[in-house]
Amino acid sequence: MKRNEVNYEELSPMMKQYMDIKKDYEEELLFYRIGDFYELFFEDGLTASRELELTLTGKNAGLEERVPMCGVPFHSVKPYIEKLVNKGYKVAICEQLEDPKNTKGMVKRGVIQVISKGTIADLELLNEHNNHYIATIIDYTYMYTICYADISTGDIFVSNIPHELDKLLSLVLNMGILEVILPNHDDIELIKTLKGTYGIELSFSAEKLTNQYQSIYANIEDAHYIEAIQTLLYYLVVKELKDLSHLKEATIIYEDDYLEMDVHTVRNLELIETLRLKERTFSLLWLIDKTKTSMGSRKIKQWLMHPLKNETKILDRYAKIEKLNTEFILKEQLRDNLYEIYDLERLCGKVTCGSLNGRDLLQLKKSLEVLPEIKRIIDELHFDYPLKTHQKLYELLEKAIYEDPPVTIKEGYLIKEGYNKELDELKSIRSGGKDFIASFENKLKEETGIKNLKVGYNKVFGYYIEVTKGQLQNVSEDFHWERRQTLTNAERYISPELKEKEALILNAEEKIVEMEYNMFLEIKDIVKKELLELKDTADCLATIDALTSLAVCAEEYHLVKPSINHEHIIEIKNGRHPVIEKVSNMEYVANDCIMDASINTLLITGPNMSGKSTYMRQLAIIIILAQMGSFVPASKANLPIIDKIFTRIGASDDLVSGESTFMVEMKEAKNAIVNATEDSLILFDELGRGTATYDGMSLAEAILKYVSTKIRAKTLFSTHYHELTVLEEKIPSIKNVHVSALESDGQITFLHKIKNGAVDKSYGIHVAKLAGLPEDIINDAMHILSVYEKKPLKNKSEEQIQLVMEFPDDNHDELRDKLKEIDPLRITPMEAINTLFALKKISEKERNGE
Repeated sequence: MKRNEVNYEELSPMMKQYMDIKKDYEEELLFYRIGDFYELFFEDGLTASRELELTLTGKNAGLEERVPMCGVPFHSVKPYIEKLVNKGYKVAICEQLEDPKNTKGMVKRGVIQVISKGTIADLELLNEHNNHYIATIIDYTYMYTICYADISTGDIFVSNIPHELDKLLSLVLNMGILEVILPNHDDIELIKTLKGTYGIELSFSAEKLTNQYQSIYANIEDAHYIEAIQTLLYYLVVKELKDLSHLKEATIIYEDDYLEMDVHTVRNLELIETLRLKERTFSLLWLIDKTKTSMGSRKIKQWLMHPLKNETKILDRYAKIEKLNTEFILKEQLRDNLYEIYDLERLCGKVTCGSLNGRDLLQLKKSLEVLPEIKRIIDELHFDYPLKTHQKLYELLEKAIYEDPPVTIKEGYLIKEGYNKELDELKSIRSGGKDFIASFENKLKEETGIKNLKVGYNKVFGYYIEVTKGQLQNVSEDFHWERRQTLTNAERYISPELKEKEALILNAEEKIVEMEYNMFLEIKDIVKKELLELKDTADCLATIDALTSLAVCAEEYHLVKPSINHEHIIEIKNGRHPVIEKVSNMEYVANDCIMDASINTLLITGPNMSGKSTYMRQLAIIIILAQMGSFVPASKANLPIIDKIFTRIGASDDLVSGESTFMVEMKEAKNAIVNATEDSLILFDELGRGTATYDGMSLAEAILKYVSTKIRAKTLFSTHYHELTVLEEKIPSIKNVHVSALESDGQITFLHKIKNGAVDKSYGIHVAKLAGLPEDIINDAMHILSVYEKKPLKNKSEEQIQLVMEFPDDNHDELRDKLKEIDPLRITPMEAINTLFALKKISEKERNGE
């Protein structure tokens, strides 16, 4: 049965109310509160029962047939919401807005919040290490403007991006944005890529919120930024009913302020997750995150994803790390105190858009308790952080909040004795009442002689006197007891005196719960007024925590402080890949990387598995660590400021778009070639291997020449095309290096040491042997290789050249004319492929006499 199949007029009043509310939330699963359960009906019930593996039942709704229904208890609803949201559904929470006890007729209900993948605010459902961003993207045809916010922490950012889909996707994926709001359905390619390829949740809304939260963009003048912010605010406030009073002023992210890394670079270098398992463990972030707080963990990830280009800021972080390691006792004291800090950022978020409870305020109080000591330490370290201690708020929470409050805020036991005089009097009555019950039972036993008489309580009958069947003859009419309930082996009674005391006790209990709830809301409002200052404190603590983490890493992993130069020099002595060094069972072989101002390209040759890719990655990681303000894994490092890093490492098909390994390779190469500058770093690992040998070698040589002579970026270029090593003699900015290996009695030992010069052997068959291929295959391959090696390489080259370069001697030579048009130093990889294909067709035509 579907909603549109029922007659509205025949429905019960409650189901009519449901239908009225549901029509405004067609896309969401409506959790409709009835008593102690959230219930879902019609299509929502079918969907939820399937996705949550719940029993589908039915509910009487005034119709002949019961409507489909499933439900979950309200006190354990969070795991169900989390599961649905992670599967891409949006959940609308419809609550009872009135107390049923005080209402005649239908209880008023309404949706109080909508929860989607990007707007979860409850700490229990969030990953403490990651931000949970929701974004809006506006396409201005000549550029994109993106605004993204984490409502659980109150952070909001805005940025303009060149009108390049790859750059936009890199930001979305690198920042881990979970949900994107688009103004319309016009950009089919963007929608398909975000939703289909990467599984990012999409919503559509073009409305802008102009009359609230202007303080978020009060200091911003750019109209593009303001429009993006207002669009996101409208969706969050109007569509999802969020209170955003905890959001800070929007931060503008200027692309030129940070080292630029596209999504391929972040993945290839395994900065935040491993390539194989897509897990945080064994990534660079896993290695350097020694933080004590969730806020610090998220801060150090932000630093890693946004390495600085501002030398002053970089040097400031170096100086603070050096100071922390000099004052190591203060550093350990600082870390001990930071360990006592809860997630202040997300606690602030819960104050406004989450279900704040007494335990949250207790966590806030415990966090504030250690702030004076942290402030003392950072003052002693002479760190310029204006940390506030929030002493008055701490004293309020210390005086008010009970040390072991319940999970909910409507059960009482929230407020300490001594906070409110009237509340204390009521608690005294409640406590005295319980004492009365105990004494009353003893009194009755003495007066009646019924020794097994009991005085008890239940919610249906209230307080009662229970007498077993064997003692009923001792119950006299003179007692003036009134029979209330008959059990199998006992009778229950009430007495006028008992009912009088019961009314006093129960009214006190009910009033205590009500008063404590109202006092909790008052305290919550006081906290809310201090939210922005608390968020500044949280950010300050996160920064201190991130710095102490880098200081611990510097000491634990034997890192050194880099120096920064402006002469385009890379000088790394005994550089190491910190993650491999940490997890490897073997002793790590350190390597130098020396590139003076005249050398911009290292052409790396050597066997497979010898460490070429590791050598390339470790250079990029050292630069990223240096520019995020960390010490680096080397004995010495003198580095320039790099503006962009591009990588083409590893082979992978793009199965979703149907692109081959070679096409992906060429696209990533093109991205580097088009966007790199003289201040960039490029890592090309075995470029050209995805196609035929001569095609690949031709492209590799053309790209190598172009990068070395035109772009002049610092480049590491590994290859198995040993023919390319002759370029060192032709282009002074190229230098040959190789990874050494030792061959003895048909066995190979990888030395993993970088040495000057080139090698002319790949040892591919030796690697195949190490991999365990059958002996027959290895022997046959060795035989075939020996046959090839006996053929003079020079003759083979001449034969190949003759096929391509020998032209007929006539006046009209189309092939020669076409070749004259080509400038190999200006041609792009894709143009090179197309040109080769065209030359081949012309050659075939001339050979066939056409």
